[in-house]
Amino acid sequence: MTVEASTSAPSPGATPPPRFFWERAHAGGRPDGAVLAALRRGAGRDPGTVPQMWRHYTTLDQKGQETADLRAEHAALILFAMHQQSQTRLMHTVGVGLGAAVRRLRESEKFSADAVDRRFEAAATATSLSEASYHLRGLVRQLRGLPQPLDYTELYWDLVAWQDPDRIGQVRRRWGSQYFPGRDRKTDTAASTAS
Repeated sequence: MTVEASTSAPSPGATPPPRFFWERAHAGGRPDGAVLAALRRGAGRDPGTVPQMWRHYTTLDQKGQETADLRAEHAALILFAMHQQSQTRLMHTVGVGLGAAVRRLRESEKFSADAVDRRFEAAATATSLSEASYHLRGLVRQLRGLPQPLDYTELYWDLVAWQDPDRIGQVRRRWGSQYFPGRDRKTDTAASTAS
């Protein structure tokens, strides 16, 4: 276990060694179902209080303190375990931000665009990490149905930043820029073509 945890994302272009559970090599290319079930047991529980999860954390503090890093990793582990459930390929893919993944969900037309918009907006406007995690669990269940992977390391760093009032706006803007690129241009183009 790592005792110290960084509170900021690594510098761009840096390639850190696999650190988080979702980044590790797994037998058969994906995590064991029993391990995923153990991680899902953490839903609704305080970070660090579920013994089955201890071996999978990288941010546990030897003093037993609940840190922003631990809260973010706890949430990300649960979300990943829900997302990975019954999937034949790994649901962690580097470079696929949450907004981009949810945009693909919206474009799939598997769910109504309005329903996806509402669920994504509920997650993006959450005022606490626990509220955001609750809404993200609903989105992850829908992403699992496609199946659409996302970058869980990026999500982890977003969830760390979510807990800092000075940084939450940046996360929201990034999610929005990934979710809405070009949508207004398409609408404008369609409207001018119809005229």
